Amino acid sequence: MKTEIKLSQFDTLPDAALVNVRTVAALCDCNVATVWYRSNSGVLPKPRKLGGSTRWNVGELRKSLLA
Repeated sequence: MKTEIKLSQFDTLPDAALVNVRTVAALCDCNVATVWYRSNSGVLPKPRKLGGSTRWNVGELRKSLLA
């Protein structure tokens, strides 16, 4: 089952929630490759691997986007 988070729902997510790279790209108004570059360079938090999925923690994203 594939679960997509709409960008409009981001503010209602708990800090413990996890989002995919497309959601992070939409939040940052950039493309997916830029999300990976920013994550690898420390501008964005590192993602977590869950099985075959890669997800970013919402609380960590909020902190980095407010900085």
